[in-house]
Amino acid sequence: MNAFSTGLGLLAALLLLALAIRRWVGRPRLERIIFEADTPAGKRFDLGLLIAIVLSVLLVALESDPRLRGQYSSLFEPLELLFSSLFSLEYLLRLLCSKRPWPYARSFFGLVDLVSSLPPLLTLGIPAGQSLLIVRVLRLLRVFRILRLGSYLDEAQLLRQALVASRRKISVFLLTIVALVVLIGTLMYVIEGERSGFTSIPVGIYWAIVTITTVGYGDVAPVTTLGRFVASLVMLLGYSIIAVPTGIVTASLQEAQREQRQSSSDSCPHCGKPLSS
Repeated sequence: MNAFSTGLGLLAALLLLALAIRRWVGRPRLERIIFEADTPAGKRFDLGLLIAIVLSVLLVALESDPRLRGQYSSLFEPLELLFSSLFSLEYLLRLLCSKRPWPYARSFFGLVDLVSSLPPLLTLGIPAGQSLLIVRVLRLLRVFRILRLGSYLDEAQLLRQALVASRRKISVFLLTIVALVVLIGTLMYVIEGERSGFTSIPVGIYWAIVTITTVGYGDVAPVTTLGRFVASLVMLLGYSIIAVPTGIVTASLQEAQREQRQSSSDSCPHCGKPLSS
């Protein structure tokens, strides 16, 4: 309860600081800096935020090691407080300077900002709250907006179009694989039985999935001659199956690239408007 009260008091202080920053900078200018990366100030803000995100995630990863946590607890705790305060301040500034704060708060990044900022601040010193900090890694998705990698965004759009175009074929492929592993798992249960570790059909299905995906944990393995023969066929089948979804997506990707090139050739290179026939 004491930690919660401390976090609540710190949150109130951060709210006053956020209100002071908004009054000093001005809401319109603060909105451009925080929500837009087109200006030098916006780029610097987002780049600094990205560095803080990476460092905070690294801190969470290092703090998960019991030896490091015990040895450097005096260093981890102040840094944890610093990052939690920084991200909470940033979240409050976004709410205060946005023209439409509630749509932002309900958006994907708004929810990520909320979960990665305020709850960790209110649970400082409580071990159960530390797992929430790792949600900050989702904010690394902003790197595409920060660096304005337009070519990468275009390629991501092409990949999305390819996946959408091939969704039916991929669905049929996955359903076929599901039916296949159920059949193979049942067959291996019948051939090997409990003496070889195939104690049930679900265990056989698990073995089939592990084998057909070429993972091969080896915790369950056939011992009979017939079982090993079937396992060999399943392993070879697994290598051939890998190429199927790759070919489907590749074909759709090439089609999307052709459509994009055709669309670019039919539009003005300067204004992007369609050329008149």
